[in-house]
Amino acid sequence: MVFTHDTEAALLAAVALVNSAVEPDTLTTGEELTAFLDAHEFTGTRLGTTQELAGVRELRPRLRALLTSDRDTAAGLVNDLLVEEHALPQLVRHGGHDWHIHAVAPDAPLATRIAVEAAMAMIDVIRADEMSRLDLCADDECLGIVLDLSRNRSRRFCSTTCTNRAAVAAYRARQR
Repeated sequence: MVFTHDTEAALLAAVALVNSAVEPDTLTTGEELTAFLDAHEFTGTRLGTTQELAGVRELRPRLRALLTSDRDTAAGLVNDLLVEEHALPQLVRHGGHDWHIHAVAPDAPLATRIAVEAAMAMIDVIRADEMSRLDLCADDECLGIVLDLSRNRSRRFCSTTCTNRAAVAAYRARQR
């Protein structure tokens, strides 16, 4: 494990959220938001309103900027976000997870909780000088972000779809 469980979970959720905006958009309904939140085990208040969905969707460009920036820029973006959201880190334990950090109340707006969790995770990435674990998909036609948590840092594509597309293109090129 490269990072602690909560850091990895928050990074995976942030990358998935940003990549949900890559065509086709996979976060357009309340049901899709619920599925995203369930898949990433988000706790706390869920209103299920169109405003909540809109708030989470509006967060995607900001997280994209955070995840794709250089280390110094990312540090500034993290600091700005934590100040704006009045983050106050606290140790919590819930569900099947041991002590980990939450920095906003469980009844804070969903977009705030997602943004702050991503910012807190990026603190670990920045401090460990592991920004190279975040990159853009190697598929030239894709705008997805890759989070490489592998030991040998070999992940190049954001999804199985992009990996398969590249493999098929390479195969066809060899056959020519």
